Amino acid sequence: MVRCLVLDHDDTVVNSGETVNYPALLEGLRNSGSQKELSYQQFCELCYRHNYTGMCRLYLGMTEEEINAQFDYWKIYVRTHVPEVYEGIGEILQRFRSLGGMIFVSSHSGIENILRDYRNNFGFEPDGIYGWELGEALRKPHPFTLQDIMEKYGLSPEEMLMVDDMRGGRDMAQACNVPFACAGWSHESASVAEDMRKSCEVYFSSVSDFEKYLFGDLTDMI
Repeated sequence: MVRCLVLDHDDTVVNSGETVNYPALLEGLRNSGSQKELSYQQFCELCYRHNYTGMCRLYLGMTEEEINAQFDYWKIYVRTHVPEVYEGIGEILQRFRSLGGMIFVSSHSGIENILRDYRNNFGFEPDGIYGWELGEALRKPHPFTLQDIMEKYGLSPEEMLMVDDMRGGRDMAQACNVPFACAGWSHESASVAEDMRKSCEVYFSSVSDFEKYLFGDLTDMI
């Protein structure tokens, strides 16, 4: 029985990749004088293979100082460019919470905008947020987030479900023997979708698939 959801944020709960994160990166690059260019398809695939920080470092050639400056610019950008929540997600999370479930967020985004999105769209705050502020050493795919949640709340891996559209969440879940489900409803890259389908036991093509998986046989939660 699932007692605890651990959710990615970008392109899992909110549709932010194409509408916020990608244009923020391009604008930040232009402002810094960089001549680097990349398409949205490249952005998706590079983030998938290397995560956002790895993409900035390996493909865009950014220094650690430049990566931090880009994140600071992103924080300003996202305050005035608010992503939409995927249709149906709010009802799922509110129902899960009403049944006594715990909801945590594991993301490379910042706490400020995650809190805003939950408060404005769902009317509650997550039970905990493990975001950019953790630092690269402890952010996913490092297993710290799941280990910390299990230790603090006395949860077993079988009582949890990690949901993410990228392999960082998958790798973190596998390291902790926590069940993982892929948020495939956001996949626009065929190669990313194919790889995740092959490597994940559970792949949700739609938000309604997630709802059926979570509540199909669920009558109550302890």
